[in-house]
Amino acid sequence: MTHATPPGWYPDASLPATERWWDGTAWTAATRPLTGAPQQFGAPQQFGASPQVGASPQFGGTPQPAPPRAGSGVRAAVIAATGVVLVAAVVVGVVVAGRDDGGRKPTIATGSSSPPTPADAKDTPTASAPPTDDPALLVDQLDGITLPVPNGWEKPDNTVEDVTTMRTKHSYECPGDTASFCWHGTVTSRTATQTDLTTAEAVAKADIKDAANSSYDRDIVGNLPYDGITSHTEIKSASVSVAGRTGYLIRWRVKTGAGPGGYVQTLAVPSSVGSESIVVVRFAFDAGPDGPPLSTMDSITQGIRPIGDSTNGGVGSSIGP
Repeated sequence: MTHATPPGWYPDASLPATERWWDGTAWTAATRPLTGAPQQFGAPQQFGASPQVGASPQFGGTPQPAPPRAGSGVRAAVIAATGVVLVAAVVVGVVVAGRDDGGRKPTIATGSSSPPTPADAKDTPTASAPPTDDPALLVDQLDGITLPVPNGWEKPDNTVEDVTTMRTKHSYECPGDTASFCWHGTVTSRTATQTDLTTAEAVAKADIKDAANSSYDRDIVGNLPYDGITSHTEIKSASVSVAGRTGYLIRWRVKTGAGPGGYVQTLAVPSSVGSESIVVVRFAFDAGPDGPPLSTMDSITQGIRPIGDSTNGGVGSSIGP
């Protein structure tokens, strides 16, 4: 005497590593990942082993008629009737529970470990990502800080030095080398290297001379854009709180052989990322009526923030020239 194949999960030949629910009469649209080792199609399995589509599962020792092969015309009809997109269910890791004794339809539950879909990723907050395309913000990703970009300044794509840089938009012929171009204001940010100094004050005091020479004496390619520095005067030296850390700044007024000279400043502050190396921010502002006001130097210093902190002069802010 034969009996109908009992309801249960059976391997689906059309979808590898997948089982489909047989409700005792027909195949349904419900699927789930195949558990355990993959079964080989062939001879009938004994009770307790996973039945196979196309085989004759045995129930209590009595041969049972095999359910129709999954993936046949019956499966296509079920999909058309239910409108279930099986491929999408497999991709997102949908777990499908079978019909219970009460005759309720299978329910769908998404595993908590499933990777986010593209839509989920779009909605995921990315506040920690530095907005490098913000024209009002200069981002030094290596050192973990941002600097506010003053009105009338730009972030050049290419500079002679490979450091984070912003400068005034308009250039002019250097007074000591008319074949070169100078800018009325420039600010750069870099990690202090090739030094054994460990404090911000020591780094600032050691760097200020190099900062002055590279801006108003001999530049990185060996030219003298202002015919060199003739003298300098220290006008400020003090501890300062920057990005929640204690830094140190030194400011010089330099006079040059050609042109109005300018103001240079070295600001040194421990980084908020990695090994907390000292970050050096150099300022070079032309003196005279065409140079930026010194208040802009102070505003930039006060507006430096750790990446991701948009308070008081950070993301999207702007300051005067």
